[in-house]
Amino acid sequence: MSIYEYKAKNLSGQEVSMSHYKGQVMLIFNSATHCGFTPQYDDIQRLFDKYHKQGLSVLEFPCNQFGNQAPEDDQEIEQICKVRFGVNYDRFKKVDVNGANELPLFDYLKSQQGFKGFGTNKKVSDKFKSFAVKAMLAIKNPDYKNSNDIKWNFTKFIVDRQGNVVARFEPTQDMNEVETCIKELLTQ
Repeated sequence: MSIYEYKAKNLSGQEVSMSHYKGQVMLIFNSATHCGFTPQYDDIQRLFDKYHKQGLSVLEFPCNQFGNQAPEDDQEIEQICKVRFGVNYDRFKKVDVNGANELPLFDYLKSQQGFKGFGTNKKVSDKFKSFAVKAMLAIKNPDYKNSNDIKWNFTKFIVDRQGNVVARFEPTQDMNEVETCIKELLTQ
């Protein structure tokens, strides 16, 4: 199956086929408005502003599965994201990214790019967040490393112009790595 066969509901409730993004490099991620990783909204918006005209599309999927950090309804999330974070890329209805009710798109993304660890980050604050996430996951599910499930908010998948899921970045990974990946794909 191809990523272009999957659909998701936009904020108006209309189904949007991923084929709408054919020929684009896609950054797809799950988000939460009250998460310690929300500063990444700034980084993601910066990437969108910098590379959109070259063919980057950003697809955000709010998710409340991790620490109840996105409790608002879709309209409230939209307002928070526009006013507090100033984002203006494509946002979809709130979804589950793991489990029995997960959006099939995320099942596909995880099957194409599994969990490979949390990576590294040079910022002290992000190192602490990485440690905290790992510790929390180890308590909730000691076997978390052996699952391709999404571990936390702001897990990012990168899809190339041909629809191949080429990378997965955990929320603890340096956003410069994400940008490097996107830049390389945009020049191909």
